[in-house]
Amino acid sequence: MASCSPRELIVLSRIPGIGSLRLRNLVSRFGNPRAIALASARELSETEGIDRKAALAITQFARSPAAEAAGAMADDQLRRLARASGRMITFWDDEYPAHLKRIYDPPAFLFVRGGFVQADESSLAIVGTRSPTPYGTTIAERFASGLARLGLTIVSGLARGIDTVAHNAALRAGGRTLAVIGSGIDVIYPAENKTLASRIAEQGAVVSEYLMGAKPDAVNFPRRNRIISGICLGTLIIESGVDGGAMITAATALDQNREVFAIPSALKERPSGTNRLIKEAKALLAESIEDILAELGPRLTTSPLPPTRPAEDLSLFERRIYDAMEEQPLHIDQIAARSGLTTADTLVHLLSLEFKGAVRQMAGKIFVKT
Repeated sequence: MASCSPRELIVLSRIPGIGSLRLRNLVSRFGNPRAIALASARELSETEGIDRKAALAITQFARSPAAEAAGAMADDQLRRLARASGRMITFWDDEYPAHLKRIYDPPAFLFVRGGFVQADESSLAIVGTRSPTPYGTTIAERFASGLARLGLTIVSGLARGIDTVAHNAALRAGGRTLAVIGSGIDVIYPAENKTLASRIAEQGAVVSEYLMGAKPDAVNFPRRNRIISGICLGTLIIESGVDGGAMITAATALDQNREVFAIPSALKERPSGTNRLIKEAKALLAESIEDILAELGPRLTTSPLPPTRPAEDLSLFERRIYDAMEEQPLHIDQIAARSGLTTADTLVHLLSLEFKGAVRQMAGKIFVKT
């Protein structure tokens, strides 16, 4: 297991040509920076992704004044991180998001205000336009609050518009939310979201792979988007133009083999990115929360927010299924027959009931009231 301290990782990341992938490979092979510094160019070049040019850059760096400067810079970074009440989570830490580890290019380390919990493995990204219509705002609020109440963590990018709506709705619902930003965690953009960022840090986390003090440069956001989708099981796109930043997030989610959902937009003169995703079969049509639950259900963990009175606040079909059940366990086919619904529809509503804490699923598609 790697044993790099945050300071050591920052220093290693300052070597010219050593990006996240090479950094992970080096640490995974040698275990610690001292072993890397003592390795010969030949030994270094035997590491996956390290060619002779990169190996020579590492050996030269270790013996140059640049290494001392990098150490001073790392010390400054850690002081700034402490002042921001943040910390650094590395790829080898247990707290590092499990889904993010599985993407092609996960960051070697993350700067975080707040923290991750195991429940965050059941997460959905909600992203979209910075200038939503009243319809888009309403939809984002409805989906974010409803899914947060069911125990899903809502992930977005803290941008104006749909991102801000999704974060606020999750917080109001008492759920968790993560904000992945394209600047240092001490440089909140837009500035009007500083208070929102502080609330998110208390009820989730503000996350960045960029160094403390990094400005929100435009080139940062496409790479930031791969983290938004990478942390999650799926991504929901709401009101994006064909060239909107949310479409980049949709593309990274598809590259990561994650589910993409889209809310259809009203027909306008300007082309709709969400409608194009649906038309080209790159996104699943999401008309309700149940559409998302039906697709993600088997991969979601148990809801961390079960209501105290699970048999209340049920939809018409949820009540119909709940009343058709008895105290003893029943197979889904039996429940479907008793409720008069198809097996597919019954499964969707049973998953929703499970996240509300009203029923519990057992092996073999057997369900029982809680």
